[in-house]
Formats: sequence, C-alpha cells, structure tokens
Amino acid sequence: MKTVAIVGRPNVGKSALFNRLAGLNISIVHDLAGVTRDRITAECRRGPQVFQIMDTGGIGANTEDILTEQVQVEASIALDVADLLLFVVDVFEGVSPIDQTLATIMRRTRKPVILVCNKADSEKRRLGSGEFSRLGFEDIAEVSAVHGFGIDPLVDMISEKLELREISEEEENEVQEQRRNRPLKLAIIGRPNAGKSSLVNAILGQERAIVSEVAGTTRDSLDIHCTFNGKQYQLIDTAGIRRQAKVDTDVEIFSIQRSYQAIKRADICLLVVDCAEGAKMQDRKIAQLILEEKKPCILVMNKFDLFHPTAKQKDRLDELKEMMGREFFFLTYAPLVATSAKEKDNIGKLFVQIEAVRKGVQTRIGTGVLNRLLHEAIENTPGPLGRSRYAFKLLYVTQVGDTDEYAQVPVPHFVMFANRATKMTESYLRFLESVIRTEWPAPGVPFRMSVRGKDPKATGNRVGGKGARGGKGKS
Repeated sequence: MKTVAIVGRPNVGKSALFNRLAGLNISIVHDLAGVTRDRITAECRRGPQVFQIMDTGGIGANTEDILTEQVQVEASIALDVADLLLFVVDVFEGVSPIDQTLATIMRRTRKPVILVCNKADSEKRRLGSGEFSRLGFEDIAEVSAVHGFGIDPLVDMISEKLELREISEEEENEVQEQRRNRPLKLAIIGRPNAGKSSLVNAILGQERAIVSEVAGTTRDSLDIHCTFNGKQYQLIDTAGIRRQAKVDTDVEIFSIQRSYQAIKRADICLLVVDCAEGAKMQDRKIAQLILEEKKPCILVMNKFDLFHPTAKQKDRLDELKEMMGREFFFLTYAPLVATSAKEKDNIGKLFVQIEAVRKGVQTRIGTGVLNRLLHEAIENTPGPLGRSRYAFKLLYVTQVGDTDEYAQVPVPHFVMFANRATKMTESYLRFLESVIRTEWPAPGVPFRMSVRGKDPKATGNRVGGKGARGGKGKS
C-alpha cells in the first residue's frame, strides 16, 4: 500500500486534512501549536485505490515543549518512508521562513510533492495561493480541510502521482481477504505514566513511541504496525485517561476521547496498571469502560520489577493475582500478565496470552452441550422465584454469530428463549455465564447474554436490565 505523509510547520491544518482524508476524527485538531507529537496513520478510501496517510508533528516547532526534538525525529522518519509528500501551507498567513526552509528539505528528498494551500475557503483567500509558487513546486492544490473544499481534486492528484487505478473484482476479493486476515488490533489503555508507551517500545524493540516522565506525553491514539513471533499486530498507543477533575485543557479532553474510541475499535484491550503503585480508582473506571464496550481484555501488571522486589518470584506473583482479583472482581474473564516494560521482562508471555485469547473463541460450544448445561444449572440452582409458576423458564438457548464478519476476536452472544423473560436478573445472568465458562472458558473474552420471550402481562421482549450482558433483548 502506498504511503502519503502530511508535513508542514505547526498549526497549518495538517491534522484537519488528515481527518478529512481518513473520513474519521483520528488526529487531534487544535489551535495550540505542537499538539500532534507522533506519527499517526490511517487509510484513505476516497480514491480509486486505498492508500495510507500519515500525520506528523509540526516540523520547525518553536515551542518550549521539551519533546520538540523527538517530534522532529518522528517527522523526519515520515519523510523517509513516504511515497508522496503533501506539503501543507497556510494561505491566510502567507509564506513564512519555516515554509521556505521546509521547501528546501522537501526537494532534497527527491520524492513527489504536492503543495497543499490550506484554509483557502474563500475567493479572496485563494488569491493568496499564488504567493506560494515561489517555493518551486509544480503541483499545487487549493483546499479547505475544515470545510471539505478541494478534497476530491486533491485525491485525484494524489492518485495520478501514485499511479493508483480502479481495482478489478478479483483484486477486490483479495482486499476482502486481507481484511479478514488483517493484523490483530491491540489497544494499550491505562492511566498516565502506567508505562503504556514504554510497553509499546519494549514490544517493538525500539524507541517508537515518545516516552517521558511528563504526564500526558501521548496525546493522540497512535496506530503502530509490528511483528512478534512471526505474527502481525496493530498496536494502538493511547493517551493516559485521567480522572475528570484533573482534565484541565481542551487538548487533554480530546485525547481522552481518542482513547475511548481506541477501546471501541480494538480487538483486544491491554489494560496497563502500575502494580508498584497498586490499582487506583481510575484503573477500575477504565476497566468498567472496557467491560461496557464488551471488549476482550488482558490485565497487564507493569513495573512488576518494583513490586515487593525482595520476595520470592512465586510469592510475588501469587500476591499480585490475589490483590488484582479483588480490585478487578468484575473482570473475572480477563487473564493477568506481570511485566516490566523498562526491563523488557515477560513481553513474550504477554503475546502467548494474546494468542490464547484469539484462539479461545475460534471454536463454538455445541448447542446440545450448551442447552444441557443451562437446563441442569437452572434445575439445580433455580432463579430468584425458585420453582414457582411465576419463575423464569428456559426453553432453548443458542449462540449467534458476531455482527462484524471481520472480527478477529468475535465476542460470543448467547440468546436464551424463555417464558417470563422479565423475571431474569443481572446476578442470575452472571451465574449462568459462569456455568458456560466451566465448559468453554474463552479466557479474556466477555460474553453477551440476552433473554427473549413473552411475559404474560407484557408483549415486548426484555432482558434483565440495561446492563444485563447484552442490552435490551433485541440484540
């Protein structure tokens, strides 16, 4: 897949253009210079063929941010890997000395460059584009990333420069097959300074994500492709989710929203906890978000090298599992892995567990086995109303397929057809879930549990409460 890097000085609208081409609000857009700090990638599907776009930190940022040097390194790497460069300038502000310096850098790369004159959202502003012709680039596009003006002609220009063409039906089938076999998406979630970016770097074996002791270093959710033990993965490094009382800037609010979105689009969430500090209320709140989204999860206990370091390894691990079992009692399905990202300890064990989660749902529990299990469980341990004539009565249970045909880790959905469905309670659903797991553990994967049926006094379907493992019975 061809790669297009979006480069330019700070605050010219690179992230707005990135979001417009991606069709998603992935990169943070803000008036504050230096908001984008790492390379961020996505796919653009607007042209005849999909290509990858890459947002970068503003080159030449003149801020007091101590991370500026690392930002420049990230942008320079983007220049190296790209097949085409979109050099974004601001027609409202005109040519700046930094633009002139960057123009020289662009020409030295000897790669095709399209000069994108952004913020050209009026005829008067578009007149200012002529000033940029002295930068020496032949291909010039006038756009307004915020309002969507000029985006289609820009995509046409990109497609022509990269020689992209409409693909055949056979090639389309190959693309669909690639989607089915796409890399597993791993969202790395947690509080600030839990070691999320350090874990990314330990996995990659290089300093890919910016690491700093300054809380909030990672602002965007960064998609990073990697290979581990011969398998392909997509790491989503996210901003640390702080408790609401400590969120004090617009940029941080946007960063946290990106983290929530990362949870939604992940195949597996890796909840990183600083076990040396112990689990905090915010760790539990993040875990609740993962549970609410019904996402597969692994608890990554980072900084294990600092957890009672003088005790025996087995005793330390037993104590950690017991402690975290209490803290995350509602995530009983999530396995625990103790790591030290700084020392690169147990990274291999983490990926063994990731593959165990993936493989655990590749088979389905037999329908006969499923019905026998639940009927026996209900007979031996009746629900709240016991065996009375008003009690919930299970007729039949089945497992339905995941709504996402390309899901790498499909979440099992068990639908129970019953009389008096409204008598089902959340606690009894959890009990029935535990019964299923005795036969089919599916480590790391949540279950959706729905109840469908008629109540003598109601005609609508009903599940035992909004939070009853599957919504309102119509899922």
